[in-house]
Amino acid sequence: MPTAPGPGSGFSGSVRLKYVKLGYQYLVNHFLTLLLVPVMAAAALELVRLGPDELLTLWRSLHLDLVHILCSAFLVVFVATVYFMSRPRPVYLVDYCCYKPSPSFRVPFTTFMEHIKLISNNDKSLKFQTRILERSGLGEETCLPPANHYIPPSPSMEAARAEAQLVIFNAIDDLVLRTGLKPKDIDILVVNCSLFSPTPSLSAMIINRYKLRSNIRSFNLSGMGCSAGLISIDLARDMLQVHPNSNALVISTEIITPNFYHGSRRDMLLPNCLFRMGAAAILLSNRRREAARAKYRLMHVVRTHKGADDRAYRCVYEEEDDEGHSGISLSKELMAIAGEALKSNITTMGPLVLPMSEQLLFFFRLVGRKVINKRWKPYIPDFKLAFEHFCIHAGGRAVIDELQKNLDLSPRHVEASRMTLHRFGNTSSSSLWYELAYIEGKGRMRKGDRVWQIGFGSGFKCNSAVWKCLRTVKTPTGGPWDDCIHRYPIHIPEVVKL
Repeated sequence: MPTAPGPGSGFSGSVRLKYVKLGYQYLVNHFLTLLLVPVMAAAALELVRLGPDELLTLWRSLHLDLVHILCSAFLVVFVATVYFMSRPRPVYLVDYCCYKPSPSFRVPFTTFMEHIKLISNNDKSLKFQTRILERSGLGEETCLPPANHYIPPSPSMEAARAEAQLVIFNAIDDLVLRTGLKPKDIDILVVNCSLFSPTPSLSAMIINRYKLRSNIRSFNLSGMGCSAGLISIDLARDMLQVHPNSNALVISTEIITPNFYHGSRRDMLLPNCLFRMGAAAILLSNRRREAARAKYRLMHVVRTHKGADDRAYRCVYEEEDDEGHSGISLSKELMAIAGEALKSNITTMGPLVLPMSEQLLFFFRLVGRKVINKRWKPYIPDFKLAFEHFCIHAGGRAVIDELQKNLDLSPRHVEASRMTLHRFGNTSSSSLWYELAYIEGKGRMRKGDRVWQIGFGSGFKCNSAVWKCLRTVKTPTGGPWDDCIHRYPIHIPEVVKL
């Protein structure tokens, strides 16, 4: 009879497999180093063996004259000049600040459900929203703007402007206080807000409030969904490439006041349950002197747009229901479409950030599926080898679950996203910055760490940005997590019975 395996055989086998993989990664990622070190050592030994007299004889045998030396030096200087002039300008993230809502705007579950019950007499809608909240991953401290606390809500233009001024001005004021930024130092202004686009624009509102320069280059992005924050970063980066010695102020927010849905369609009730107020102000710069105090350097931005597909285009769609109530409908296919967009995005991002060992494994598996067996599962690269921190858009528990599964991330990797969703809700494009603030608040950001921000938005878009930490970030004071970071992380049950 065959003997049963010993109690430690499975464990020892997994350990051996782990060390085989680590050895493979080290060999491939350091191949050039392992190749060049013996060559350089052999060359050094040969030079030592020759001695000074033979080296001098070898130098004289080259027959170099002054003209050859000067031409060679000129060529080296010319090539170096062309290289440094053609390199993209570095873009630094000097600092950023997130709006922290007042406790008076807090909306506990019981308050939210009581308001819904008083506003609508539809028991089915009430039960549906109760189930959504129970499984949403939101906590009891998320906030809604003042207009949504009225019964019924009063979504006037004046109230929407008041919310915009509240969240945006507070974030900018905190950033000015933290960085010493002066209005005359702002050369570029980019604002993104999807669903509230007044005239004059939100960017004009900021220029008027802070009396910014008349020659400022300002942009106002609307209708681009929750991933618009990274589109703003990309736009600011492009502007900083063509305008040297400049600072760019980026504002990411979503105004909730005018977007409360009063109808009973289930696919349009979801945003009522998930979206909450928030904003972030980010200072970018290409000034060399800012590198000393900057927190991060922008390494890559990858944007993926699936709008050519009708399913993707309509999966997040603003429309009116049969009763004339306007709102945002979320398709049941949203998660599948988001997964497809993510695959397209990481296909572009992978070669930019993954070590060679992972790229070779991906390539060999791809060739194997094409040539040998189509049933082979595609190889999912281990992005944990490329990044220390992940900021996944806190669009909802399902979004975070899906990305954790697809990227094979640990609970710690998605901790910032889950805790941000619990404490602040879905703050749309600004959620990525609340997550980064969480990581800093926990004291986990070290010099050299790499951060991957991933955002999803209507259209349908998947955008991502990669940052490299330039200095160990001290635990900030006065940020959005200042008074509650000690309570996190917490266990969030699958269902919270209301």
